[in-house]
Amino acid sequence: MVPKSLNSLSGYYIYPLLHTHKHCKNPGMKRILIIEDDLLTSSMVQFRLKRDGYETIMVQDGNEGIKAIEEEDIDLIITDVMMPFKSGIEIIHFARKVKPNVPIIVLSALGAEEQIVLEAFNLGVADFVPKPFNPNELAIRVKRALNLMK
Repeated sequence: MVPKSLNSLSGYYIYPLLHTHKHCKNPGMKRILIIEDDLLTSSMVQFRLKRDGYETIMVQDGNEGIKAIEEEDIDLIITDVMMPFKSGIEIIHFARKVKPNVPIIVLSALGAEEQIVLEAFNLGVADFVPKPFNPNELAIRVKRALNLMK
């Protein structure tokens, strides 16, 4: 569950509140879905992307990620690999079926797990970022992935 204090942050969307904001997309802003079970990591990513002018949607497990991919208009997905309910690989499989043209960036502390990295790239992810990572580097990778989408 998301702490109440995080729900009140202006301009930040936490998935349980999303249904009320679903049709409020600012036409000039790119929407990025962050699927990450570690609240500190997802909040850091969200803060950095918001600072760069992106609209963010943050969910904390694979089931919420699947639901957001189905229901929301998104321009990019950032997902962790190891999460409750559904793994990042399952998220990627689903996203490729439902939104094949949306770029995906994978975050993972499993950077040394070559098989997972290869599977993610074989599924068509735009980038793989090992944890820990620099938020400024991630911001550059996000911009590059969105530019490749054009």
